[in-house]
Amino acid sequence: MVGIRDVAEAAGVSVSTVSQVVTGRRPVAAATRARVEAAITRLGYRAHPGASQLRGGRTGTIALIVPTLENPFYPLVAVGMQDVLVPRNILLTVTDASGMDRSASAIHRLLSRRVDAMVAAPFGLPESSLAELHDAGIPFVSLGKAPPGGGDFVHTDDVSGAREVTTHLIERGRRRIAFLGGEESVVPTQQRLEGYQAALRAAGLPVRGDDVVFEEYTREGGRKGAATLLDRDDRPDAIVAANDLIALGVLDATRARGLRVPDDVAVTGYDDIEAASLVSPPLTTIENPAREIGRACARLLLERLDGMVTDVARTVALSTRLIVRDSS
Repeated sequence: MVGIRDVAEAAGVSVSTVSQVVTGRRPVAAATRARVEAAITRLGYRAHPGASQLRGGRTGTIALIVPTLENPFYPLVAVGMQDVLVPRNILLTVTDASGMDRSASAIHRLLSRRVDAMVAAPFGLPESSLAELHDAGIPFVSLGKAPPGGGDFVHTDDVSGAREVTTHLIERGRRRIAFLGGEESVVPTQQRLEGYQAALRAAGLPVRGDDVVFEEYTREGGRKGAATLLDRDDRPDAIVAANDLIALGVLDATRARGLRVPDDVAVTGYDDIEAASLVSPPLTTIENPAREIGRACARLLLERLDGMVTDVARTVALSTRLIVRDSS
């Protein structure tokens, strides 16, 4: 394999001169540059893309840690990050850190591999892992939950989104509206529950504790939660699901009971994953702009890596949008 020393010898210059021609970091006399470029072409030399990064203390790698890759929302966040990072020749590594122990282990391992920056959705992350991130001194963006002590943060207004979709159901004449959330302790569940309850109160409808059920953010969680709600004598006439996977499980449960959607019970989701428009009936939901969220996270990190921002903590808030389809 042709190396930089071979090019230097062929061109009759020093190794540092070849490096300056390749990187463009310092001016080189036109005649000298021409000799070096001719030698590079003749020998077929290709600079290793990570070499200059390693010499500068960089690995050219950014990490994304998500609660699960089973939810199509998070892969779309990764795609958005790659939209920004690939043109900069930066590698994105994505880790599914389901469960607190795996999350803590993932952060520790990624830091030991000297990633340059990190994005994490810190739901369920132990304080010790967040402290380890802070102590590492690398750029970090929190996804969906404000980091303790401040820092860069990208999110959408989950309260507003859930309130909007619940208000939509009320305007369609629904009066016994249930909420089927994911894990009760995580921030998105609490914020979407808050929006649902706010819409009921604004319409003068009662907020009933037995109309709120918590399961997992999965299709199976939706099936189980829907069974609890739909098998009651006073079953709801609408269910607000905290994400689209839960809503898909609700649709499964309605079919299993011979219920018609939306005639017998209306169903809504949250996120607008691709499957939301493909199921029957197509799902009314809240568009949560996953790809743009990823782009925003990557831009914040690059601005810190490029030295454009130092101590100022920044928050990026993106808008959601109600998508009305046949399920409501």
